[in-house]
Amino acid sequence: MDKLKVAVIGLGSIAKHRHLIEYAANEHAEIVAVCDIVGERADTIAEQYGAIAYTDYKELLQKEQVDIVSVCLPNYLHAPVSIAALEANAHVLCEKPMATSREEAKEMIAAAEKSGKKLMIGHNQRFVASHKKAKELIASGEIGKIYSFRTAFGHGGPETWSAEGPNSWFFDKERAFIGAMGDLGVHKADLLRYILGEEFVEVAAFVETSAKENATVDDNAALILKSESGIIGTLAASWAYTTEDNSTVIYGEKAILRLEDDPVNNLVIQYKTGEVVKYELEAIQSNEDGGQTSTGVIDHFVDAIRNDSEPLINGSEGKKSLEIILGALESVEMKTIQKLNN
Repeated sequence: MDKLKVAVIGLGSIAKHRHLIEYAANEHAEIVAVCDIVGERADTIAEQYGAIAYTDYKELLQKEQVDIVSVCLPNYLHAPVSIAALEANAHVLCEKPMATSREEAKEMIAAAEKSGKKLMIGHNQRFVASHKKAKELIASGEIGKIYSFRTAFGHGGPETWSAEGPNSWFFDKERAFIGAMGDLGVHKADLLRYILGEEFVEVAAFVETSAKENATVDDNAALILKSESGIIGTLAASWAYTTEDNSTVIYGEKAILRLEDDPVNNLVIQYKTGEVVKYELEAIQSNEDGGQTSTGVIDHFVDAIRNDSEPLINGSEGKKSLEIILGALESVEMKTIQKLNN
C-alpha cells in the first residue's frame, strides 16, 4: 500500500508538537500539504516537512488529493473544516472539543457517513498506558464495584503552550466557544467514559473566569457527574495550576486506583487488604518540558485507515464526550442538575 497523503490544517502548537511530528514518524504516512492563515508559519513548516504551503484550506482541498486531513484549528472552525475535508473525500482527524454545539457534531457525523470516510476526534488520554491498564483492571472485576472518582486536568494556561501566547484564540469566546472545560475538561470526560465503560446521565457544574484577565471564557471549572449505574465523582479543569495536574483517582469496592497521581509511579493500586502495587509505565503526555512523547493518536488513526477498522474515538464517541461539557454549561446557566443526552 502506498503511503497515505496527509494535510495538516492549522499549524499552532498542537500541530507542531503532536500531529506533524507523529505523521513524520509514521512509515505509512507522508505530509504533502500544510495550511495556516499566517503565511510565514505555513512556509516554514512546509519547508521543514517537504510539503506545499497554503493559507486557504479551501484552496488546499481543491488542489490536493489527500487521504488524511488533521484539523488543528480554533474550536469554531472544527466542524466547517472537518465537513469540507470529508466532502473532499479525505479521512479526518479533528482536535477536541469536537464542535461548538450538538448540531455541529451531528453534521460532522452525517458528513462522515455520507462520504464513507473515517472521522476521529483527538482524545489522546485513552492511549495513555496507566489509563489502559486501569480500564483492564476495572473490566476484569479486579477492583470490584466502582463507587466514586475524582479527576483533574490543569496547568498554567494556554499562554504557556499556544503559538500566540497571551494573545491566544483560546481566551476568545468567539473563536474558542469554551475555555478550560473545552481545552482540558472534555479530555477527562472522554477518559472517564472510556475507563468506567459506561455513560454519564447527569451533570452539575460551577464555572468561573477568575485567573486570566484577558479571558472571555472559563478558566476554572468543577463538575459533579453521575453515571448510569450510580457512580458519582468530580471533574476539575483549570488554567490556574502552578504545575500540571493530570490525575485521576477511582474508588472501588476492593481497591483504590491512583492514575498519574504520583511523580514516579503512573499507576498505584491500594488494595483493601493493605497490599500496594505500583506500576512505572510510559509517561503521560505533558505540555511541560520533556512531555512531548508520542500520543498514539496518529498511529491509531493511520492503522484504522489502512485496516479499514473503526477508530477508537469516532464521531459518535466524540459527541458523547462533548455532551458532558455542553450539559455542564447548561447546568451553570440554569443553576440546575442537567440530564445528559447519550
